[in-house]
Amino acid sequence: MSSLPKIDYPVYRVNVPSLKKEFQFRPFLVKEEKLLLMAKESEQATDILSAIKQIINNCSIDSKFDIDKLALFDLEYIFLKLRSISVDNIVKVSYKDSEDDKTYDFEIDLNKIEVNFPEKIINNIKITDKSGIVMKYPSAKLYDDKEFLSLEKDYIFELIVRCIDSIYYEDQIYKASDYKKQDLVDFLENLNIKVFEEIQKFLLNIPKIEYVIKYENTAGTKREIVLNSLNDFFTWR
Repeated sequence: MSSLPKIDYPVYRVNVPSLKKEFQFRPFLVKEEKLLLMAKESEQATDILSAIKQIINNCSIDSKFDIDKLALFDLEYIFLKLRSISVDNIVKVSYKDSEDDKTYDFEIDLNKIEVNFPEKIINNIKITDKSGIVMKYPSAKLYDDKEFLSLEKDYIFELIVRCIDSIYYEDQIYKASDYKKQDLVDFLENLNIKVFEEIQKFLLNIPKIEYVIKYENTAGTKREIVLNSLNDFFTWR
């Protein structure tokens, strides 16, 4: 008996926004769709996010692609682009207007979604003239971080801990990856309030996927809905 034929599939180049580099991907296959379906059926956000990361990794056919080196917004952007080429570039969403209490239906073209980079991103937060903290964007590793995804409080603080790249004092650099989480927690808790607020500003000002819906309701009010997370584009449950 001869072997069944192997099906060829198209190869697409997708730009990774934070790296400004293109990598090669294939579309979702049935096995990826099943993976996402099983995650959705579990009704656990952690399972869905983990499945998204695994699907992207499965679809990568570029030897230089390292998913754990991506920023979180890279992961969301790539997933939307793969969803566009694999299933359909059009996603239908509905929103209920709080003024006229009517539901409005919209079609979103995933091909038009881009990452919005703020004009000024300060990731070097100075503590003194000789010391400071260098921050990094939230990593794709967060999709596998069950401790973080199950948090019910201290969300911002825990995110900051995970986004410290390094700490410096004069010519000495201390890489966060060389230290235990509790060491970083203790360091942050001993910062003054103004420095900590600057760190929070960095996280509030990071790049995001973005799509703006504009419409006018029956009361004549012009509305604007800003979508900037995967949950805004898809109903997972």
